[in-house]
Amino acid sequence: MQAYLFILFSAVFTATFASDDVLVFTDANFATEVAKYDVILVEFYAPWCGHCKRLAPEYEKAATILKKSDPPVPLAKVDCTVETSTCSKYGVSGYPTLKIFKGGEFSKEYEGPRETEGIVKTMNREAGPVSKKLETLEDLRNFLDKDSVGVIGYFDSEDSAEAKTFLKVADQLSDLRFAHTVNEKVKAEMKQESEGVVLYRPKVLQSRFEDAEVRFSESGAAKLKTFLGSEALGLCAERTQGNAANFPKPLVVAYFNVDYTKNPKGTNYWRNRIMKVGKQLRDKGEQVYFAISNTEEMSRELDECGIEEKGGDKPVVCAWDSQNKKFKMTEAFSVESFEQFVVDFLAGKIEAFLKSEPVPEPNDDPVKVVVAKNFDDIVNNEEKDVLIEFYAPWCGHCKSLAPKYEELATKLKDEKDLVIAKMDATANDVPSPYDVRGFPTIYYAPKGNKSSPKKYEGGREVDEFIKFLAKESTDGLVGYNRDGKKKKKEKKTEL
Repeated sequence: MQAYLFILFSAVFTATFASDDVLVFTDANFATEVAKYDVILVEFYAPWCGHCKRLAPEYEKAATILKKSDPPVPLAKVDCTVETSTCSKYGVSGYPTLKIFKGGEFSKEYEGPRETEGIVKTMNREAGPVSKKLETLEDLRNFLDKDSVGVIGYFDSEDSAEAKTFLKVADQLSDLRFAHTVNEKVKAEMKQESEGVVLYRPKVLQSRFEDAEVRFSESGAAKLKTFLGSEALGLCAERTQGNAANFPKPLVVAYFNVDYTKNPKGTNYWRNRIMKVGKQLRDKGEQVYFAISNTEEMSRELDECGIEEKGGDKPVVCAWDSQNKKFKMTEAFSVESFEQFVVDFLAGKIEAFLKSEPVPEPNDDPVKVVVAKNFDDIVNNEEKDVLIEFYAPWCGHCKSLAPKYEELATKLKDEKDLVIAKMDATANDVPSPYDVRGFPTIYYAPKGNKSSPKKYEGGREVDEFIKFLAKESTDGLVGYNRDGKKKKKEKKTEL
């Protein structure tokens, strides 16, 4: 009996205190638990969701780090397939959805990075001041002794217009570290005789190809924000999952074992070669951006670029143009081959890489199968209206929609000017301007206006689709009125 009770207690203990540091909330305890914390991040998820599965290890690692922060910042999760009341209350319609709560109340949608480093950085900022006040030389040294870009504002008074502008911008740029000071000793140490803002590159990123310190020489919040957004990246910044969206295009990325913790010298060996080429091209007036990324961290991105060789001694390279098309460097890396690749890329001499499943043959089912290679032929066909679903094979909502979508296509199979289509967005490149961030995502592309497809936000029953298409279709549906009701057959009159 004692052994049984021990096993039972162990099971209960394990279930209550999970090995990870992510708190688990339910409908029964959500309001009570979330009210315990000044700031908390909550993930609303579904167990079957592929995006949720990919987020889970990053979220758990972030929870462990943030638990030890000063102040600690808890992370929690809610299973929306079980805790339906809470998820409905907060308008959760896709997974994962992350929301920030403060003082027990919903504060804002979490729109930051979804990898460990980015989550930690974003939530630490949410829990603390947007800018650290430097009151001593030790504060200054601690701020500058970090391996990331830092921005310091030097002011005569914290109430000055310039200081208020600085703090406003600091609150908007969560990816950067900010500090400010009115202390005369700190200003003297940094040789700052007047008010101003200076961006400092950490020692590990300093290079002969760009300045280690850059002073903002204009005024105004908009100009300061633009200045920091550009200068923070520098000539060649480290690009991670957390900050990838910050890099403008055209962009050229070199992937290798980037590691500023264990191997800063080896990392800068290759980075300096990238910067040498970048400096030469920038000096010639070329508008192009450069970055380095860790091969392992960004392995999925390399797959997207069609790069299979990921473990070599030399960097591999992928580039993106302003239309987000991808171009891979096929030659072995050297300063000369890299420069030639970038020159040819900017000149439009390299063929873009397109991730695509094979074109299906035949393709005569009611729902047409679209892949990247036949996208233009089917979706951008100017003679057809097209309703297209972007789906993921693992998506539960997509599986629920499938029979209804098939029924819709079957009912409308005789509409010669309309195509009902679907595309696996995990196996094919989705072209611009289609913006797919969750599954299923459905768009309507009318003939004659393929550059401005309309995102479908309506219901997902067959009749609701038909009502939408009857109203939106360019020439109307043959078998339906504009209100979505079936046309009545005309009675034949006997002579």
